[in-house]
Amino acid sequence: MTAHLKETVLAAGLLALVGSAFAERAKPNVIFIKTDDQRFDSLGMTGHPVTKTPHIDQLAKEGVFFENAFITSPICGPSRANFMTGQWERKNRLGFYYTSKNAMAYEVFDNSWLMRLKAAGYFTGYIGKNHVTVGENKEKNRYMMENIDFCYMRSGHLGFDLHSKKEFQNLKNSSQVEGLYEATEVFMRSGKGKDYFFENADASMKDFLHLRDPARPFCLSINFNLPHEASIGGMGKKETDPDMYRELYNEVRDQQPLPINYPNPVSLPKEVFRQDELMGYYQNLNEKNLVEKKTRMSRAVTAIDSFVGKLRADLEALGVADNTILVLASDHGLLLGEHGLGGKTFLYEESIRIPLVFYSPHFPGTLRGKTVSELVVGQDVPATILELCRLPVPDTYQGRSMVPLMAGQKTEWRKEVFCENLFTDQGYPRMEAVRGTEWKYIRYFSKENDRKQYLPDASINGEEPIHEELFNLKDDPHELRNLAANPEYANVLNAHRKRCQELVVELAQ
Repeated sequence: MTAHLKETVLAAGLLALVGSAFAERAKPNVIFIKTDDQRFDSLGMTGHPVTKTPHIDQLAKEGVFFENAFITSPICGPSRANFMTGQWERKNRLGFYYTSKNAMAYEVFDNSWLMRLKAAGYFTGYIGKNHVTVGENKEKNRYMMENIDFCYMRSGHLGFDLHSKKEFQNLKNSSQVEGLYEATEVFMRSGKGKDYFFENADASMKDFLHLRDPARPFCLSINFNLPHEASIGGMGKKETDPDMYRELYNEVRDQQPLPINYPNPVSLPKEVFRQDELMGYYQNLNEKNLVEKKTRMSRAVTAIDSFVGKLRADLEALGVADNTILVLASDHGLLLGEHGLGGKTFLYEESIRIPLVFYSPHFPGTLRGKTVSELVVGQDVPATILELCRLPVPDTYQGRSMVPLMAGQKTEWRKEVFCENLFTDQGYPRMEAVRGTEWKYIRYFSKENDRKQYLPDASINGEEPIHEELFNLKDDPHELRNLAANPEYANVLNAHRKRCQELVVELAQ
C-alpha cells in the first residue's frame, strides 16, 4: 500500500469514527486532564533529563502527540477561559476578573465543551482548580456549580495540602495529586464505600455533588494546581505525604537543566520589565533555589504521571477503557530563568508552548503514536473533543477541530499563531506576538500607561509599541538574538508587523 493510500484509509477510518452511524450507546466518554504551569520539555518523551513520565509517554505512543501546541494567553485565568470558550482573549474579554471586570456570561458557559456534552446527555464532572469567573463575582460561580453534575472545585490556588482548604477537607488524602485522584475515583465509582465523601463534604459543596449515572456517558475535567509554584512550597511537609515528595530525584538533582548562560540578566529594556518586578516565587537568580524548585516540579509531574497510570487502570477495571477518550494538556508553560525571567505571561517559547496529547481507543492502529507538527492552540481542544463525540462545533468558537490533522487530511490550516498578554498588574507589560514555523515577532506596549487597566482594544487602531523583538526560531530556538534592529531583516519585520495588526483586528471580531 502506498503512503498516500495509507493516509487516505487512515483519514476515512478516523472520519468514520466521528460520523453519524454510531448508535446512541456508543457515545465516547471524555476525560480532560489539565495541568498547571507544565512546560513542553517537562516530559521524558520531550527530553527532560530527570523527570520520568512513563504513563504519559505511553499515552502519547497509543494516541496523537501535538509537538507544536501553544497557549495564546499564557496565564492561568485567561488561558482556562480560552479553553472553555474556544476563543482568543481579545474576543471573550475574560482576563482576571479583578482587572478585566468581565465575568463569563451564562450563555457563553453553556457553549463550553463540558456543557455541550451535558446537553447531549452526558453526566458532567469538574474536579480541582477553577480560575474563571462565571456570572458576577458575587455569585461565586454558583451557576457553574449548579449546572455541572459533580462539581468539586475551588476558585483559585489549591495548595499542596488540600486539607488546608475547606472545600477538600472530606478527603482521606491531603496531598494534592492523591487527593484529586481520590475525588476522581469517587466520581468514577461513587457507590459502596464512597459514602463518606458525600456525607462529610463541606456545606458549600454538598449541593453540587451527585452520584454518577452509569447508564449515561460521562465527561470529566480534572484540573491540577501543579507543578505550579504556588503548590510546591508545602510539598512533603506533612508526615502523611508520600515519601516521593521528599526523596524522589534527590540523587540526580545536579542533572536538572539550567538555562543557557545562566544566570542571565533580564533581556528586556528596563522600561519594558525589570527583575525586581517579579513576584518572589518567580525569582530564579539563586542556583540552589532554582534546582530545588525544579526538583519539586519534577516530583509533581511524575506524581501526575502516576495519576494517569492509575486512572487508565481504573478505566480498564470498570470496563469503560474501550470507549473513553483521554486528553492531556497544560494551561501554559513557565519561564525558569530563561531571559532572566520567571513565571509566565511573557510570550517566549517556554511560556506559550505546552504538551498536548489526544488518545481514543477508537483511533485506527495506523494513527497510534502519530506526531502532528501543525501549529495548534488551546482553543482547538474543545472543538476537537466535540467532533470526536460527533457533536457540532458552535460557530462562536474561533478554535478548530484537529481531527483532520490527526487523520492526515489535506486541509487549510493556520500558518502562524497569535499570542497576547492583556494582564497589566504585577509589573507585566501588554504584549502581542505572531509565532510562525520559522519566525516569531513580539511587540510590547507602555506599562506605565497601562498599569492595572484592561485594554483588549488598545492596539486595534495601530498603537505604536515601545519595544519589538524578532527571532529566527530555526537558527535561534532559545530566542537569544533579537533581529528587530538588524536592517537585513527589515522586510521580515515589516511583514510580521503587518500580520500582527491583521490578527489583532481579525480575532477581536
